[in-house]
Amino acid sequence: MSKTQTNNKIVMLCESAIMIALATVLSMLKIEWPFGGSITICSMLPILVIGYRYKPIWGFFTGIVYGLIQMLLGLSNFAYATSWMAVLMIILFDYLIAYGVVGLGGVFRKFINNQAFALGCGALLAGVLRFVFHFISGVTVWGGFAEDMPAWLYSLTYNGAYMLPETVILIAGAIIVGLIVDFKSPRLGAVKRGK
Repeated sequence: MSKTQTNNKIVMLCESAIMIALATVLSMLKIEWPFGGSITICSMLPILVIGYRYKPIWGFFTGIVYGLIQMLLGLSNFAYATSWMAVLMIILFDYLIAYGVVGLGGVFRKFINNQAFALGCGALLAGVLRFVFHFISGVTVWGGFAEDMPAWLYSLTYNGAYMLPETVILIAGAIIVGLIVDFKSPRLGAVKRGK
């Protein structure tokens, strides 16, 4: 591996670590719903940006690391698990995969030249994918809280109540940031007109 390649890897790792830290701080600035779930101010955006800058697979693994941190911050959720299968579902579908898929939002860089639009589409994809995994977890693990409601409707309502506004905020933030910062160039800078 050449010195340039080594330096590029170091830059990728450092940017990813900084973005994971930023995402973690943003996740703590939230509005909590009374029955669970919360809305943040673009806490998924740093992970989405990493997926956009360094390819979706790198973004996916960056999202998994972020999900691991979120899991450590939310360890109290495991008190509700009634079996080892429920614990595994919470680990995978509420944390690791749910946040890993956020980095896949960078996939539109290859297909859409307009950076702001590509990031907006990526934000929509990230929000939908994260919702899907939380929905699955809601049906399989958290469905017992549904009482008189079918588990799928409970999960849809519960997860939709915070994921819909979270996704809308993420899309808006992604478009705004995409209009200001050039994430395509190796060195971050302002977007030049015409990009």
